[in-house]
Amino acid sequence: MSEKLRAVMVGCGGITQAWFTPLQEIPEVEIVGLVDLLEENALARQAQYGLQGALIGSDLGEMLERTRPDVVFNCTIPEAHAPLTIQALQFGCHVLQEKPLADSMDAARRMVAVAERQNRILAVIQNRRYDANIRRLRNLVASGVVGPLTTANCDFYVGAHFGGFRDHMAHVLLLDMAIHTFDAARLITGADPVSVYCHEWNPAGSWYDRDSSAVAIFEMSDGLVYTYRGSWCSEGLNTTWESDWQLIGTQGSIHWGGAESIEGERVSATGTFRSALEPIVVPPFDAGVKVGAHGGVIREFVRCVQSGQQPETRAADNIRSLAMVFGAIESAETGRSVRIDL
Repeated sequence: MSEKLRAVMVGCGGITQAWFTPLQEIPEVEIVGLVDLLEENALARQAQYGLQGALIGSDLGEMLERTRPDVVFNCTIPEAHAPLTIQALQFGCHVLQEKPLADSMDAARRMVAVAERQNRILAVIQNRRYDANIRRLRNLVASGVVGPLTTANCDFYVGAHFGGFRDHMAHVLLLDMAIHTFDAARLITGADPVSVYCHEWNPAGSWYDRDSSAVAIFEMSDGLVYTYRGSWCSEGLNTTWESDWQLIGTQGSIHWGGAESIEGERVSATGTFRSALEPIVVPPFDAGVKVGAHGGVIREFVRCVQSGQQPETRAADNIRSLAMVFGAIESAETGRSVRIDL
């Protein structure tokens, strides 16, 4: 492998601006090719970020042959994730791609299997894991200050007037957004999904064509129950994009509103109708390199390609978060509880 990682970006739409900005500060990576079905998109990114040395094309296979890259960044639409990522993996490239991992569980399983067979890294931009506040919360929970968690509840209420394709999507909240919150639940609690019951609906006054609100109850490992309440057509008193969380343990509770403030109480004495409680002092926490949203994920991916380690957002783990999404969708469609199997 050359001193610099040679990289091809496939898919050059608007989301790639969240990639190219941090990539400008990662000298270990050289962009050698830009691929998009509409070459004008690739040309626009080339001009915007001064990538005159990068080749331009509309076919990934041809670009792989022309540039022989070490890594591929896949920023295409979800339906194209599996075929293009598998093509890159089989060529011998490591791949980092946008979420979601795939547009179906079968496709995701194929991708994970190919990455393992090719001995290549496949990872996902699960950028909200790389937020200093959620890392501080995870550290607090893991310290055991409230004992083992028994319950995790979160609310996501945002009145999002996107316009465009989202207004017409089926399962728009679950499919396009909930992957972030479900993955956050796995990070915060350290638990994995077992089963889910989900109900979707489209409230009166919604500007979406299809169901834009949902309630889901997940049974998680270790007996933990995680509930999700969400809406993308909720006007007023919106939560943060990170949701509003209540985490209940055997010895206390923690609240996180999705921003900097984390608060909690724990039991200091028992024996009365209500236990005596004391406030939890939330210590500072240095998350190290696991910060920086897209940039943090990209930097860890690069380090792992260079060192042979596996990144936190590797597909073999992230498929569990994706399974929560498709399990919730299946439950909403069938009206029954669904067991989540990988």
